[in-house]
Amino acid sequence: MEHSSIYEHPHIKDYILQQYEDYVDLFPSGVERDYVQTRFGRTHVLKLGKKDGKPLFIFHGANCLNPMTLSWFEGLFPEYKIYAPDTVGHPGFSSERRIDPEDNSFALWTLDLLHHYGLDTCAFAGVSYGGGILLRLAAFYPEKINCAILVVPAGIIPFSKWWTMKKMLLPFTLYQLNDSTKQVEAVADAMSAGKMKAIDRDIIATIFQHVTLEHDLPKLTEKQELHHYRAPTMIIAGMQDVFFPEEKLFETAAPLFGDLLEWRAYNMGHFPSREHIDRMNKDMAAFLLRHYR
Repeated sequence: MEHSSIYEHPHIKDYILQQYEDYVDLFPSGVERDYVQTRFGRTHVLKLGKKDGKPLFIFHGANCLNPMTLSWFEGLFPEYKIYAPDTVGHPGFSSERRIDPEDNSFALWTLDLLHHYGLDTCAFAGVSYGGGILLRLAAFYPEKINCAILVVPAGIIPFSKWWTMKKMLLPFTLYQLNDSTKQVEAVADAMSAGKMKAIDRDIIATIFQHVTLEHDLPKLTEKQELHHYRAPTMIIAGMQDVFFPEEKLFETAAPLFGDLLEWRAYNMGHFPSREHIDRMNKDMAAFLLRHYR
């Protein structure tokens, strides 16, 4: 079945994929690339980290590039074998075909990837939209998850439209109208509490202006969907997150996960600062050490 490109023009795709490559070049040497054929299309996977380490799957955020949010986990690279797929239908090297985030499609997509690598179960992490993907797996195939880390996750509370509009609508609208550096900075500052890296700012500017954005989030997880879910779960939230505010997130997550939940909240936006990335990695490493068996 034919599908239209998510990119405004082929040269925009080429430019974004070069931005992707420039980001990968910042990682430690030894990054490998696979293309895995799944029932939802060809999926590009970055593999890195400790060759004989325990496997850790990491799902990235929407409307960004896989290496951007993968870089938030750099402290785990020395100890774990990282598998980081480019989400199908999002910017990157995977198929551009978008799939339904409300049903079991992302869970089946993950099963195809696990099967390819011969993994029956492992640890998972997901950032924002990627957290919502991980929760779809938890709903349909909970036995695949040894333990889980959800960073500023979708899939628990609705997108905070009022708060996001208050912080982002005017600068984002002005940016789309005139593509000014000042408005790019305003959008980036709202997303990151003023701490977004320059390389991330450039990528977000290109994607927001020239790529068809993904607006549909993974389905909100219901308590009954996690009836068989038994995996220890850490949630990392941002007190200044314009999309999923920390207080509302905790209010819903606490009863959803019960005793399985370990909660961390930092005074950060949806994108963490360098300082918060360091803190996240210490907390995530300690969590995995305690629970990844």
